[in-house]
Amino acid sequence: MSEDDNDWNAAAKAVPELRFLKTLVTGLTLVMGLGMVAIVALLWLRLGQPVLPDLPDNIDLPSGTTATAITFAGERIVVMTSDSRVLVYDRAGRLHGSAALDVAVPGDQSP
Repeated sequence: MSEDDNDWNAAAKAVPELRFLKTLVTGLTLVMGLGMVAIVALLWLRLGQPVLPDLPDNIDLPSGTTATAITFAGERIVVMTSDSRVLVYDRAGRLHGSAALDVAVPGDQSP
């Protein structure tokens, strides 16, 4: 036994709260270790999943537009275009429908 161990044992006998404090610190260390393992396991499970489905090669947008957002909704692909249109495609890339959005200008008070 080293001199430091003897000092610790003597201090623990003189002040019983030190043993309780040592138990609390050991318990906290174990809980923190288990928490780190849980965080790593959750990240591994979540990041191991596929991010997005594959886009078909033949989605044709109307001329003069660009896609500003693409969303996957079940078996449909929803595309928002630069001219405020929403286009709905199936997984094969066939257009099923479209809708024009009425975009309000910020600060416009007209009904």
